[in-house]
Amino acid sequence: MNYRHIFHAGNPADVMKHAIMALILDHLRVKPAPFCVLDTHAGIGRYDLTSEAAQKTLEHEDGIARLFGAPAPHPALTPYLEAVAAINPDGVLRAYPGSPRIARAALRPQDRLVLSELHPEDVRTLRREFRDDPQVAVHETDAYVALKAHLPPKEKRGLVLIDPPFEQPDEFARMADGLAAAHRRWPTGVYALWYPIKERAAVWRFQDAVEKTGIRKILLAELTWHPEDTHLRLNGSGLLIVNPPWKLDETARDLLHTLHDALPTSGGGVSVSWLVPEA
Repeated sequence: MNYRHIFHAGNPADVMKHAIMALILDHLRVKPAPFCVLDTHAGIGRYDLTSEAAQKTLEHEDGIARLFGAPAPHPALTPYLEAVAAINPDGVLRAYPGSPRIARAALRPQDRLVLSELHPEDVRTLRREFRDDPQVAVHETDAYVALKAHLPPKEKRGLVLIDPPFEQPDEFARMADGLAAAHRRWPTGVYALWYPIKERAAVWRFQDAVEKTGIRKILLAELTWHPEDTHLRLNGSGLLIVNPPWKLDETARDLLHTLHDALPTSGGGVSVSWLVPEA
C-alpha cells in the first residue's frame, strides 16, 4: 500500500513494458470487432515528471527522455511514443502516461477499458483522470479479485495487464496462480505479466510455475541493462505474454534491441523466447 510509481515513472522498465503493451494493442485494433483491456494494477493514469518525487529520482532521464521528441528509432515504437506525445502536446516532456493512458490512447469507440486499483488515494486520482469518460470504468478492488470479477469480458477479445509493484514476497506465486485462474475463465485472451529482473532464480521459479499450469502459447520478452551479477536494485524487466499476436516475437525482438541501443546500459541484452509453444 506504500508503493508510489511516481518515483519510477518513465524509467527503462516502463519504456519496455509500455512499448510492447502499445504494440499488442495496435495488433488488436487491426480487426474491427471490439476489444476490452483489463489493467489489474492501474495506478493513477498519468505521472507528473516535474513533481518533487519524480525529480528526486530522475529515473525517466534514463528512460523516456532518451526517446521523446525524436523520430521513433523503430516503427514498432510509434504507438507508444504517440501515446506519450499525446499528453505532452507542447512538445515538452512534463508528464508520463501510465498503462491506463497507454490503453486509452489505443481505444476506438467500440472498445472498453477496465481499471482496477486498491490504493484509496490512487483510486480517487484515477477517477478524476477518467471522469466523464464512458469507455473507462474504475474499480477499487484487489487485482486478483478483478480477474475473477471482469473475466471473461463481453467483447470476447482483449488484453489483461498484470503489473504488480512487487511489494509482497509472494507476488510471483500470486501472479502465477492468478494467471491460471484467469486463463480458465478466459482462455483466448491476451495476458501480459510484467516482472522485475533482480534475482534470476526468482524469475526461473515463476516461469516454471506458469509452465506447470499447462497453458500453451507463452512468450517471454526481456530487456536487461546491467549484467545480472551486479546485484543492483533492478537489472532489467520482462513480460510473460500468453496468446501473443501473430509475429509479436519477431517484432518485439527488433524493438527491444532498438531500446537496448537507445537507453543507457552497462551490459545486459535482449531475450525473446517461447516458454511454451502453441502446440
